[in-house]
Amino acid sequence: MSSGCIILERFDDGVARITINRPDRLNALNSEVMKVLEETFLAAAADPQVKGLILTGAGEKAFAAGADIKEFTFRSPVEAQMSSERGHRILRLLETMGKPSIAAINGYALGGGLELALACTLRVASTHAKLGLPEVKLGLIPGYGGTERLPVLVGKGRALELLLTGEPVDAQEAWRIGLVNHVVDPEGLLEFCHGLMKRMVANAPRALALAMQAVERGPGHESALFGLAASTQDMREGVQAFLEKRPPQFQGR
Repeated sequence: MSSGCIILERFDDGVARITINRPDRLNALNSEVMKVLEETFLAAAADPQVKGLILTGAGEKAFAAGADIKEFTFRSPVEAQMSSERGHRILRLLETMGKPSIAAINGYALGGGLELALACTLRVASTHAKLGLPEVKLGLIPGYGGTERLPVLVGKGRALELLLTGEPVDAQEAWRIGLVNHVVDPEGLLEFCHGLMKRMVANAPRALALAMQAVERGPGHESALFGLAASTQDMREGVQAFLEKRPPQFQGR
C-alpha cells in the first residue's frame, strides 16, 4: 500500500512497516499525512495478518520533524483546536489498537514527530537522532498529546525541562532519561527494530493486547485482565506447549 506520503509494507512474519514519505520536507506532518496515517492505522488494526508495526521516516535526516509550519498561518484558534483534537484521536488509535508498535527514529523527531513516537509502544533511536518538543519557540504548546505522554515516560521534572526550554536532546541523553528504549547505529536501525518486533509478535496476540491494556489502564485492572487472558485458547495452547516442550502455535483466540 502506498499513497505517496505514506508507504505501508507488509512482511510475511506479521510485521508491517509504515514510512512517512516526505523526505524533502523532513517528513513533516501536514494535514494530508495525518489523514493517510489514520487510514493506514485503521487498515493495520483490521488486518489479522498484521501483528505489529514499525514506524519510520524516509531518507536519512528525519523520522518526522514536526508539523508543517506553513499550515499554522491559515488556522483560526477554533481550527487549531480541531486539528489538535484530530491529532489526539489518530495517535490514540495507534496507541490502543492492541498491536505493538516501534518508532524507528532515524533522525529528527521534533514536535508532532516526537508526539507520534511517544504514541508508539517502544522507541528506538539511531545514534544521530535528535528528539524534542520545540513548540514554545513558536508561541505554542504540543497539540498531539506530548504534554500527557512525555511525563509518563521521563517524569514530570524532565518533561517540563524539555517542554519549557524547547531544546532537543541527542539519542544518548534520550536513552538516559528513558525517552527511548535503545540506541543503535543508523545502518542497523530497521533491522534491529524488525528483530525486536519479531520477538514480541512471536507471543500470543491476545496476551500482548491485554498486557498493553493493563499498563494503559494502570493500577486496579490487572486482575480482571489476567482473568481474560486465562480464558483464551492461546493460554491453553501456551501452557500445553510448555508442558510438551514444544513451540506454541498461537492463533489469536
